[in-house]
Amino acid sequence: MASANNSDIALITGASAGIGRAFAQALAPQCSSMILVARDAEKLSRVAESLAGVDCEVHCIAVDLCKPLGVAEVMEAIRQKGPVTILINNAGFTTDNALVDSDLDAELEMLSLHCQASVSLCRGALPYMQELGRGRVINVASMAGLIPMKGAAVYGASKAFLVAFSQSLAKENHRHGIAVQCLCPGYTHSDFHGREALTGFDKRSIPEAYWSNAEDVVAASLAAFSQTPPPTLLVPGEHNKQWVREEQERQRAALEAMP
Repeated sequence: MASANNSDIALITGASAGIGRAFAQALAPQCSSMILVARDAEKLSRVAESLAGVDCEVHCIAVDLCKPLGVAEVMEAIRQKGPVTILINNAGFTTDNALVDSDLDAELEMLSLHCQASVSLCRGALPYMQELGRGRVINVASMAGLIPMKGAAVYGASKAFLVAFSQSLAKENHRHGIAVQCLCPGYTHSDFHGREALTGFDKRSIPEAYWSNAEDVVAASLAAFSQTPPPTLLVPGEHNKQWVREEQERQRAALEAMP
């Protein structure tokens, strides 16, 4: 898959901070325009201002993708400001409770954002990519979609959905010149863990070796497209890869031990 070029148009959700912002900063010099989506209009404006010296037209859309109207507005932007050739479904959040102690509305909104919004935007962008004969889709999942974690049942399940969804999309669209990547980062320094729902989470409880910077995660994601063929499932960071391998081995051993 060829690298981005200045005729590309990128759409990035969750673009106001963290991994989404890092994607915007990395791709802006290589795109003719970008559509940046997030809930916080002020933060989006600051990202756009940081890109002012780059020859790339930036469109900001401040909407809540948990809501059907928000998704509809971004779908319309795909039609009016496209054709989108790089789609990055990055918007997301998590909770930190056992399901029986959780806010059901928050869990259902998480499913809407991670699953329904991602499916909708892929459905909106892929026909244009197929017509052009090229494109890239990055669905940002998580290691939680590969490793079961307490307190993250719905979050992990929604990210596991993105893993399976991306793998199927890759098979469906390879012949059209479209590469699909499911990016599964581990713990990443960003605003993600500063949300109110995670006030009980102590970042110091996770060894520093397991933490990554958003810029490093994005660099690994984009570099992977230079491989032939590009990997559909990408876990950045050697410690994270080893963690996933060990968990998958435990799961295999458990299956083999079943009567």
